[in-house]
Amino acid sequence: MEHITSEWSNYLALRPWQLTSAAAALLVLFYNHGFWQAFAAATGGAAPANAMLYLGTFAMLALVFNAFLSVAAFRYVLKPVLIALFFVAAATSYVVDRHGAPVDASALGEAPPWTLALMGALPSLLVWAVTVRFPSVPRGALVNAGVALASLCAAGALLLALFQTLAPAVRDHREMRLLLTPANAVQAGRKYLRQAWARPPVVAPLGRDAVKGRLWAGHTRRTVTVVVVGETARAANFSLNGYTRDTNPLLARQAGLVNFSNVRSCGTATAVSVPCVFSGLPRGDYAKRKARSREGLLDVLGHAGLGVLWRDNNSGCKGVCDRVAYEDLSRPAAGDPLCDGGECYDERLLRGLPELIREATRDLVIVLHQKGSHGPAYWKRYPAGFGRFGPVCQSDKLAACSSAAIVAAYDNSIAYTDYFLNKAIDMLRASAREDGVDTALMYFSDHGESLGEENFYPHGAPYVFSPEKQRHVPFMVWLDDGFRDRFKVDRRCLEARRDQDFSHDNVFHSLLGMLNLKTVVYNSQLDLFHACMPARQS
Repeated sequence: MEHITSEWSNYLALRPWQLTSAAAALLVLFYNHGFWQAFAAATGGAAPANAMLYLGTFAMLALVFNAFLSVAAFRYVLKPVLIALFFVAAATSYVVDRHGAPVDASALGEAPPWTLALMGALPSLLVWAVTVRFPSVPRGALVNAGVALASLCAAGALLLALFQTLAPAVRDHREMRLLLTPANAVQAGRKYLRQAWARPPVVAPLGRDAVKGRLWAGHTRRTVTVVVVGETARAANFSLNGYTRDTNPLLARQAGLVNFSNVRSCGTATAVSVPCVFSGLPRGDYAKRKARSREGLLDVLGHAGLGVLWRDNNSGCKGVCDRVAYEDLSRPAAGDPLCDGGECYDERLLRGLPELIREATRDLVIVLHQKGSHGPAYWKRYPAGFGRFGPVCQSDKLAACSSAAIVAAYDNSIAYTDYFLNKAIDMLRASAREDGVDTALMYFSDHGESLGEENFYPHGAPYVFSPEKQRHVPFMVWLDDGFRDRFKVDRRCLEARRDQDFSHDNVFHSLLGMLNLKTVVYNSQLDLFHACMPARQS
């Protein structure tokens, strides 16, 4: 009898990878009601047509969870880890379902006893009772590594297969990642510990020695420089760069504009590129922590005595404007014709700009942060009257649209940026004429965009293997006659450099150079104006 029982027990015994796979599937399926609700809303609803998407996403998440659980698949380790995880997942799932929002570490105590008993204790008892046949430690380490690697490879394959639909949904609904249990609990715990142990942030000074150079002497006219930070605009779709569709009809006729056709971004996402550009760190040295721990370009401008204002129609300045004046123009107001559907068009950034310039008493640098061509809802980025190309894709699910319809909607957003920039330049030209100021505008996009080429949508790919269209960005400069004369800029020299290779690394030093600001952090070799300003002296 004991022999039969022993054989029956061995027959029912699980391998470690079988237990981790079952636990991963249970966690994804039964502890993520809030996540799946949000996922369904972001992908067009729980329709039969989406069945393969949901099955694929479930399998992908289960495989990722299994890969991480495999790291703990050793005797005396696996069962305690799984039991703790089921209790944490039970509490987290309750909080997410109750509040419909991400959790923090302090909220986990809200889960009632019945939830912990049903969703925590019950699966934990099963885990404790099941027999697991663990191999020796060396063999187990090899097997666990193989299972983790295989799981990640399979998850990666599913991601590539589903990328066209998943990427836009995840990008426009980033809150979903904070609803995924138990990953959100682990993240909340890490955040709590990081905050508990964190030292008060210390921001190191940068360019405190900045002063106005020799070319400012003897001038009574104020200067106003507008820096437009574009969003998701790729250079390939600008007719100024040779694109066959006429997406820049207004800028093409704008006197004094110099367009640079070969410029590469620091990153493929706003959260990287924007702080990188303004940090003064070259792309190869950039790190988020390093950039946040020191002042940046806007601080240097302030040290030189210029007034600095950041106007935003996007998702904020990513920390680069923390110490300067800030205006959030992205929030719609009732009855505002420049807002629609919970968002506002970029023209709102120009509202009141002439009055702001007229009433200022200092030289100004004004940063305008566009909504630009942010996807996947390209058709929402421009007013109805700007739909020059069509038919357009009017769905967040790019997979439901033809390539031509996606490109048409995107091109309309670029054409609207053309209108926006042209209008900004005309305003600056009028201010120069009517208010006696010298004006300039610099425009560059934070990163580019993929529109289906090589099955990539839309941006944010790791830089090392990101498509060229996510890194190749537009960059242009407009200087009025007074600004060009004051700072001795040779426009023909600039035009001769329009096809040379530049990058976001040049922005920091080029802005300091065009404004003739003297500081030890300025690097003339990265200033694209330096060769065209022979009269620039300290």
